[in-house]
Amino acid sequence: MDSLNSLIDGFGTALTPVNLLWAAVGVLLGTAIGVLPGIGPAMAVALLLPVTYGLEPTGAFIMFAGIYYGAMFGGSTTSILLNTPGESAAVVAAIEGNPMAKAGRGAQALAAAAIGHFSGGMIGTILLVLLAPTVASLAVDIGAPDYFAIMVLAFIAVTSVLGSSRIRGLASLLIGLTIGLVGLDRMTGQQRLTFGSLQLADGIDVVIVAVGLFAIGEALWVAAHLRRSTGKPIPVGRPWLRKEDVRRTWKSWLRGPLIGFPFGAIPAGGAEIPTFLSYVTEKRLSKHRDQFGKGAIEGVAGPESAASASAAGTLVSMLTLGLPTTAVAAVMLAAFQQYGIQPGPLLFEREPELVWGLIASLFVGMVLLLALNLPLAPVWAKLLRIPRPYLYAGILFFAAVGAYAVGGEAVDLVILLVIGMIGFGMRRYGLPVLPAIIAVILGPAAEQQLRRALQISDGSATGLVNTPFSVTVYAVVLLILVWPLVRKPVTRLLVRRRAAQK
Repeated sequence: MDSLNSLIDGFGTALTPVNLLWAAVGVLLGTAIGVLPGIGPAMAVALLLPVTYGLEPTGAFIMFAGIYYGAMFGGSTTSILLNTPGESAAVVAAIEGNPMAKAGRGAQALAAAAIGHFSGGMIGTILLVLLAPTVASLAVDIGAPDYFAIMVLAFIAVTSVLGSSRIRGLASLLIGLTIGLVGLDRMTGQQRLTFGSLQLADGIDVVIVAVGLFAIGEALWVAAHLRRSTGKPIPVGRPWLRKEDVRRTWKSWLRGPLIGFPFGAIPAGGAEIPTFLSYVTEKRLSKHRDQFGKGAIEGVAGPESAASASAAGTLVSMLTLGLPTTAVAAVMLAAFQQYGIQPGPLLFEREPELVWGLIASLFVGMVLLLALNLPLAPVWAKLLRIPRPYLYAGILFFAAVGAYAVGGEAVDLVILLVIGMIGFGMRRYGLPVLPAIIAVILGPAAEQQLRRALQISDGSATGLVNTPFSVTVYAVVLLILVWPLVRKPVTRLLVRRRAAQK
């Protein structure tokens, strides 16, 4: 009941004309940016983060939430129409959505995706309302060893599930941790990796790192591989669904959140894994398996619902533990810090108006997303006609303006370019960007919690594993590290036994 009363108060905040306007602006901007190939929600939030410096915190985060959900839907629009995912969570939408569009059923695929995002977002946000306060109350008792264990889990999990290999994920993590070391040591005041530069003594702002790795790195990568001809978008009409389509998809819309929400709440890389799991589940449960790969509508509805629910799950970890499990959450955590607000167990007590206004705005944003994007799908398709040279020239301009706005110093532009070159190099050698971003955000905090735990135990390493919670988390970490090594021999052994029995 306390959560329900708080949510009602949150609707009072979210439904004010100003906050409704920010929610609508966020949904529109997010969808427009998500439709453009290669620009996902993380880049959108990172680019717009400096613009919100003058906004009131509640309005800024309501707009960020709208951008998050809008960009996820926009990415699926690109996948369906052009077979070019706007962001990583929309990759699965291309598998079935693009064949549907080529068969003249692009409108139905867009409608299935839009309603999937709506249902997944609604169910995920309801679970957020029910679970977040409980998680926050339990998190109050978590100490330094437990926090450090959680952060180690985040580091290991995100390097294990992203990228083409664990080595590449670990390399990306080390790059982020190194960038996070730049500046003054928080406890001793000693300079680290500043090379004698006073401008680097305060460290490198997370906003500059996020914009550099995402926006600049992506723009440089596209410029290096730019083609003179661009793909022509497939024309779509007004989205609509037949009774047969609804009969095939309603269960998929409900199943998706059950897969997406838990994966969003744990440090497992965001929406990519649950969308693939949802697709596999739908294929196994479908009565029309022969249509998969040729344009099965369930293969669009389920994964899109899972992706939207995972976004709500992401907010559980970020708001209650201060733990970003996706790149967008990492950038939003930087936004909280920009306003002098620290997400964690006490956030619900210290900033109830902001938190519950943000959660209530998710419901409002879902309705706006569905109302705006069903009739506007043909308009979003036309955005794909913007020539890429003009598109990425605009991105570079806004990225430079945003980086300069952070500190008002020209050296920030040099740092932005250097980090952008690092981002380009990471793409060139297949290193995932997310581990680096999460390492920059969590690295300094993990170091602080590690030192705190060692100080409490007088320097003994046993101080890191002196609670049941930390032991449990390290057991999970060990399982993540060992299971891929054990899986292949076990599988081979089982295959040999089956062959011997036959």
